[in-house]
Amino acid sequence: MTKILKINGLERTYNSGNKQLTVLHNVSFEVVKGQTFSIVGPSGSGKTTLLGLAAGLDTPNAGSVELCGHDLSTLNEDERAQLRNEQVGFIFQDFQLLPTLTALENVSVPLELQGSKNAVSKAKELLEKVGLGDRIHHYPSQLSGGEQQRVAVARAFSNNPSILFADEPTGNLDEETGQKVIQLLFNLNEEAGTTLVIITHDLDLAARTQQILRLKGGQILTNETTAVV
Repeated sequence: MTKILKINGLERTYNSGNKQLTVLHNVSFEVVKGQTFSIVGPSGSGKTTLLGLAAGLDTPNAGSVELCGHDLSTLNEDERAQLRNEQVGFIFQDFQLLPTLTALENVSVPLELQGSKNAVSKAKELLEKVGLGDRIHHYPSQLSGGEQQRVAVARAFSNNPSILFADEPTGNLDEETGQKVIQLLFNLNEEAGTTLVIITHDLDLAARTQQILRLKGGQILTNETTAVV
């Protein structure tokens, strides 16, 4: 089975005053291509730091990260950005939509930056898939939280990513809306064959993935396969 993400002996520390704060210690795991994978743990366990390292948004103090067949330590900042642009998708808790752009523009602009010649039509198609075909010309301030996150989901899938990182994707949504967004995320993920890595504190959400990595105090507590097929 092809491994799309390989983490080996990862360490991340920060200077805090006169002390050194260890956020991650000796973290190692692998994610299989096409797998649904969740990383869970309480606040301060290192989940978001781990996501940043796995996606090449940050660099470790020790250890290695191999993403989509590339050893990130051998790539410079521009090369890591290009890798993310071509093969990685992101969904964040706070949506991170550009407030001055419509839903259609929020999805189509990244496609245009990638040189897509049919960016607008593809963006419309994605927004229709997430149930926002009649809201494409609305700005984020005119959309509910659930609608904004659906725009973010459409944007995340716009580059047909090999791997998608979702950081607390339902954190700012009520339970009912969150369930709808998650179902949409899993449906699109299955349709596209994308590897899905979810950072969450929601154990019910984690139980829907094929693998659960549990962090505590910056270290792996357990790494277990679930009954999900």
